[in-house]
Order: sequence, then structure tokens, then C-alpha cells
Amino acid sequence: MSKYKIEHDLNVCIGCGACVSVCPDNWEMDDNGKARIKNKEVDDISCNQEAKDSCPVDCIKITEQK
Repeated sequence: MSKYKIEHDLNVCIGCGACVSVCPDNWEMDDNGKARIKNKEVDDISCNQEAKDSCPVDCIKITEQK
């Protein structure tokens, strides 16, 4: 089991691309102009925390799995 779970509220996402800019290893833009997570469960949040912090609408959540 991975250590962290990343959730993304697609309904709140405005497609600004900030997450993709700071964490292209785990984020990409999809065909409808919204961000998409490549891996929802990771062992190291690395740049995903920066992606969360840079989101202007706070639609990224990171939780530690137990």
C-alpha cells in the first residue's frame, strides 16, 4: 500500500495548470482542459505538496494512509 493518497476535485478545478507546472511527473492536462493525476497513490508526496500549495482553488487534497 502506498503511503499517501492524492485526491483532486475535478468540479472545482479551473484548469490553470499550476499543478502541472510544478509537478509534471504526476500531473498533466487532459483533453477537457482540466488537470489529471497520473498516480493517485504515492510513497513520497515530493512535488505533489507543492502542486497542492500552488492550486488557487484548493482542489487538491493529500492524505496519509494508515
